[in-house]
Amino acid sequence: MVAHGSGLHRIAPVNAPCLGDLRLVDEAATARLGAAIAVALERGEAICLSGPLGAGKSALARGLIRALAPDAGDVPSPTFTLVQFYAGPRFEIAHFDLYRLARPEEAFEIGLDEALRDGAAVIEWPERLEGRLPPDRLDVAIRLDGEGRRARLTAHGGWEGRALEF
Repeated sequence: MVAHGSGLHRIAPVNAPCLGDLRLVDEAATARLGAAIAVALERGEAICLSGPLGAGKSALARGLIRALAPDAGDVPSPTFTLVQFYAGPRFEIAHFDLYRLARPEEAFEIGLDEALRDGAAVIEWPERLEGRLPPDRLDVAIRLDGEGRRARLTAHGGWEGRALEF
């Protein structure tokens, strides 16, 4: 949706490659990006969300999880639990928040390998893995941009060449 004149107008979805910058005007746009990523996400893949506190990582993760697991109900940030699991009709999705990890190995101790084997993972603060990132992933770096956000998408492995409808 875009504000124009006295109202909001719906813009037709754009089929865009998983590469480059996207302007996200509000939290709803951030959630829509998450839902668009969910459609393209496959078993064994990860979405790695980076950016400063308050940039919108959890909003994007919620949009993605709600699209994959519509019966999930509340989708809290796993800041204190470190990981939350959601059952979806296609596969299970695990939401990791690695902010509080002391060592990269802790991510694997709390089930990152198993999450990727059995389903897919959304990983906030992937830099805590110190280079031990899943090979098939979409990196989404979110930064503040005026009143909105800007998301930079970088595809790796199975995500290369894939498009999103957003």
